[in-house]
Amino acid sequence: MNEEISVSTLKGVGPKVAERLATLGLETVEDLVEHVPRDFLDWSRATGFGALRLGQEATVECRVERARVRPTRRRNLKLVEATVVDPEGGRATAVWFNQAWLAERLVPGTKLLVHGELQSGGTFRVQRHELAGDGAGLHTVGLVPLYPASEAVSTVKLRELTEQALPLARWFPDALPAELRQAEDLPLRADALTLYHRPQRLEDVRRARERLALEELLVLQLGLLERRRELEEGAVAPALGRPGELIAGYRRELPFAFTPEQEQAIAAIDVDLALSRPMQRLLQGDVGSGKTVVALYALLRAVERGHQGALMAPTETLAEQHFLTIEPICTALEVRVELLTGSVKGEIEQADVVVGTHALIQEGVAFRSLAVAVVDEQHRFGVEQRRALGASTPHVLHMTATPIPRTLAQTVYGDLDVTEIARPPKGRKPVITRWVSHERAAEAYKRLQRHLREGRQAYVVCPLVSESEAIEARAAEQEAERLRSAELRDFRVGCLHGRMRSAERRAVMEEFKRGDLDVLVATTVIEVGVDVPNATIMIVQEADRFGLAQLHQLRGRVGRGAEQSFCLLVSRPKDELTEEAQRRLEALVEISDGFRLAEVDLELRGEGQLLGTRQSGLPDLKFASLARDRALVAKAKEWAARLADADEEIVDPLRRQAKWIDENHRGFA
Repeated sequence: MNEEISVSTLKGVGPKVAERLATLGLETVEDLVEHVPRDFLDWSRATGFGALRLGQEATVECRVERARVRPTRRRNLKLVEATVVDPEGGRATAVWFNQAWLAERLVPGTKLLVHGELQSGGTFRVQRHELAGDGAGLHTVGLVPLYPASEAVSTVKLRELTEQALPLARWFPDALPAELRQAEDLPLRADALTLYHRPQRLEDVRRARERLALEELLVLQLGLLERRRELEEGAVAPALGRPGELIAGYRRELPFAFTPEQEQAIAAIDVDLALSRPMQRLLQGDVGSGKTVVALYALLRAVERGHQGALMAPTETLAEQHFLTIEPICTALEVRVELLTGSVKGEIEQADVVVGTHALIQEGVAFRSLAVAVVDEQHRFGVEQRRALGASTPHVLHMTATPIPRTLAQTVYGDLDVTEIARPPKGRKPVITRWVSHERAAEAYKRLQRHLREGRQAYVVCPLVSESEAIEARAAEQEAERLRSAELRDFRVGCLHGRMRSAERRAVMEEFKRGDLDVLVATTVIEVGVDVPNATIMIVQEADRFGLAQLHQLRGRVGRGAEQSFCLLVSRPKDELTEEAQRRLEALVEISDGFRLAEVDLELRGEGQLLGTRQSGLPDLKFASLARDRALVAKAKEWAARLADADEEIVDPLRRQAKWIDENHRGFA
C-alpha cells in the first residue's frame, strides 16, 4: 500500500469533491489522515440550558424552533438568533455573530450541538456549533472532532472521509526507529493518528500530538545536521590563529570597552577562526547590543592575516549604513574598505574589507582571498553562495538584529552555532514607550519639539501605506513637506526612503549624523543599521500597521546614547483596533527586552508568520508548535545527534523525509 493513494478512491469522493478537498490541500489519503482536528466537542458531557449558570461555558444538545437574521446598530454587524430547546424542555436564544448565511440552514426541527456561554436574558452566545445527525453515531458520540474546514467541505464531510481513511494508516511507513519509540514509550505512527482523530479522552490527543510532533522535529533536526555536514564536507577555511596587533589597535581605537556579552561572543568567534573547519555561527542580539563592532572584529581578524573580509546585507540602504558606520574606524586603522552594491562599484581585489549586497556573489566579482564573511539579517550563506566564491571557503558569521526565541533559533538555525548578545552596553537607559491615539498626536509633537529645543534630534516614521515602495516614498516626501510647514516649521527636516538614489541616501544620513538636520522623516529604511546617539525621540505614525518585531527595531534607533529617550506610538483609537494589534502595542509599551518581545510575537503570530517562508525555509509544521514545544525541540535535537551516525537502514526513512532542507533553505532573496 502506497501512502500517496488518491482521496478519490474513498467512497463519496467524485471529481467535484476531490477538487474541493484539494483547496484544503487534501489530495491523498495521507493528507486526509494528517489533517487533524483543531478542537473537539465533548458530546458525552452535554447538558441542558436549565442547568447552566450565568457566564458558564458548556455544550448543549438542542433542537431549533425558529431562526432569523437581526440587524444591529453597528455597521456590518448582523446577528443570527435561533430559539432552541434541549431534550429536557429548557429554552434559550442561541446567538451567532456575522454568520447570516447560517439562518437558512437552521430550519425548524434541525438538531444542533452548540458550545458557548449563557448570558443574561436567556441568551446563549454560540462559540461553535455542529449540525447533529439523527440518533447516536459518528457525529454525536463522545469527543466529536472539529476539522479545519471550508464552506465547500464541511467538518461533517471530513469526519466521514477520515473514518474511511484511518484504517489505511496501518500501511503508511513509520519512520521512527524502534530504539527511539521504546526509549520514549511512543505509539506507532498509525496508532498515534488514530488516537488523534478518535480519542477516548483529551489526554489521548496530547500524547498523539507529541509523538507526531517529535517525529516532525526530528526530521527537521536531521535535515539541518545533513546540511551542515554538506557545508563542511571537504571545505577548508584559512586558520587565522590568535588575534594580533591590528586587533589590539582596534580595541584601542574604540571609544569604549567591549561588554562582557560582547567578549563572550568574541571568544567563541576566536575559537572558530583558529580552526580550518569553516565557522558557521549565528550572532543574534537585541537592538543596540553592539553586534556590528563584534562583526567588524571578525572581519579584521581576516585582514590582519593578509586575507579579506566581506559584510553582506540584504538591501542597498542597510549596506550603505554599515559602510558609513565602519568606514571611519577602518580608515583610522589604515584598513581599506569598499562599498559594492547594484549602483556602487568598489574595487574588490584591492580592498581589505568589502561591504555590499548580494552583488558580492554575482558572476564577475572576484575576491583576492576572502577569509571571513558576515551575512546580515537572517539571509543564508549556504552551498550555492559558497560555490559562487569559487575556490574560497570563508568562515561565515550570520548576524541578525531581530532576536528570535531560543527554541525557534535551535530549530531554524539548528545547523549553526548560536551566540547571543542579550544586553546593551552599560549606561544606556531603556527607551520609554507611550501609546497615544490620533486625538493626542499634538501632545506627541509638543514633546518632540521640546527635545529639539534642547539640542536633540528626532525621527518621524511614516506608516506602511502600501506594498508599493514608490507610493510609500511619495507619502514620506509629502509628510516631510507637511511637517516643514506645520508642527516642525521651526526646525530642519530631512526625508529618507528607499526610492532615493544611493548618493542621496548617504548624503541625508551624513547630514543627520553631523547634526545638520534636526528631524529625519523616514520609511522603514531606518529599521536597522542607523546609529545617531543624539536622536532621543521617535514618533511612529499609524503604529498599529507595523509588526511587533518591526516596531521594536524602529524603536532601537533611539536610546543609543546616555540620555533618556522616548518612542511615541500613534494609532487609531483602541476600540477601532483588532485584539492582536492592541496586544502588540501593549507589549511594546510594557517590554523593552527584544528576546521577551520575540516570545510574545511567537505566541501572537506563530513561527510561520514570525519568520516568513522566504527567510526560514521551514516546512509547514502540521503537529509541532515551536511556541509550546520547547522540550520536544531539545529532545529532537538530542536524538538527531544520536541517530546521525546510525546504520542507514535505521535512519534512512527519516533522512528521506528531510531532503527538503537544502531545497528550502535559501540564500539571498
